[in-house]
Amino acid sequence: MPLTPDKILKFLDNESETKFKSELLDLLRKRIDKLCFDECEKDRILCTLTPLCSRRFLLKLRIKNDLKLDELPKFCYSVHKGVIERFFRNKTIVYRPYDAYLYLIDFLDVFFHGDYRKLNKFLSFKNWDEAFKIFDDRIHNRNEKFDYLLTENYLVFKFEDRIHVIFLNEIYVLCNANREKIPDLELLEGICKLYSGINFPEVKLRQRQSKHVEITVKVPYDVLNEISTEPSIKNDSKADQYFWNTFWEDLNALTQYCDEIHLQMDKNQNLEIILYLRTETSNYDEEENPVPLRFRDLGLILNFINRIYQDYYIIYLD
Repeated sequence: MPLTPDKILKFLDNESETKFKSELLDLLRKRIDKLCFDECEKDRILCTLTPLCSRRFLLKLRIKNDLKLDELPKFCYSVHKGVIERFFRNKTIVYRPYDAYLYLIDFLDVFFHGDYRKLNKFLSFKNWDEAFKIFDDRIHNRNEKFDYLLTENYLVFKFEDRIHVIFLNEIYVLCNANREKIPDLELLEGICKLYSGINFPEVKLRQRQSKHVEITVKVPYDVLNEISTEPSIKNDSKADQYFWNTFWEDLNALTQYCDEIHLQMDKNQNLEIILYLRTETSNYDEEENPVPLRFRDLGLILNFINRIYQDYYIIYLD
């Protein structure tokens, strides 16, 4: 039988002799370096159009493990940066650079060119007031469309529907977050706050006992009172169509991403939909480990909240 990847992983888990593990990992490291610096980097056409690692994930391996620019294949990284910039500017690209990592200064160069050196200094020394002056000037005086939010360890940006996260302690940036897992409740709450401030400011949001992010959205009694008591063939109103035909399907879909979902009536007979989120979903992988909550999973949850708020709550406010 061939030597399969799972057998290699099993060997690394079970082997007690550290020397053998070290030799095996050294072979892997040498193979990665040869692929990057000899086989791919030196053929610039190949490296540009069809890199030998899928979506240049070996750059992510190096950046997330604190390697410096001079320890990366420089041409590959420059192409990588160029792809992210072209995607940002809606130009033709070979692939969409989701879950792409850049060093902080290069992210600032792509998204805030002209101010990137000043911003790099301000962010590196955590001079938030000066950095935010530049961001706000771009938003209010230069008609640039983005939003941002600072937490203790992250600075989160939203450009249209794309999320970018600066890891302040690591000095790198996750661009176009999609399939990457959300690492902790701090970032999970931060993204929810950012979306809440933009789209649904009256929705209640809090971190609960350091275990969950709790989000509460209401459907007012006046809206509920207009919904038919039983389904009809026509379902004339928008509320009838949604709450009889789609609402329960939406909730059922969200159960795989939320730790808990509670429905209850408050003292004014408004329906409260309470979502409890954590960094793990209710799904499990083949080894019975919880599947992490990904950025795109959170997007589905926030879209549901936005729909309830915009279609049924904000009408009540008006």
